[in-house]
Amino acid sequence: MTGVPQVDFALDTYECIVLYPGAAGRALPPETVQRLQSEHAEHVQALQRRGIILVSGSVDGPARNPDPPIGFGLARTGSVDDVRSVMEADPAVQAGLYRVDVMTFLCPAGSLEFPLAKTES
Repeated sequence: MTGVPQVDFALDTYECIVLYPGAAGRALPPETVQRLQSEHAEHVQALQRRGIILVSGSVDGPARNPDPPIGFGLARTGSVDDVRSVMEADPAVQAGLYRVDVMTFLCPAGSLEFPLAKTES
């Protein structure tokens, strides 16, 4: 992994999921967009129930670039490729309503908690 900071404390590693508007989104009929958004929510909820995604949600703010992100999430599987694969299986991503990018996110160990995430018993 490139860009790992050299620090004198432990780091936790997550997979950062960023969702963007897709190329086909503007051309899709409103009823198709609504159906795909519902299928997207179901897909993400299923990934959360399986313990793959820890947290996810929408983002909004001033568009300082032509392609602002619209969603964000964190997973902790140990594999950017695995998370990318399950996110690319999202019906809304497959239809082009959204596009997804997955990258590594590092933060000081123990600095994040996910009380709503599935826990192993």
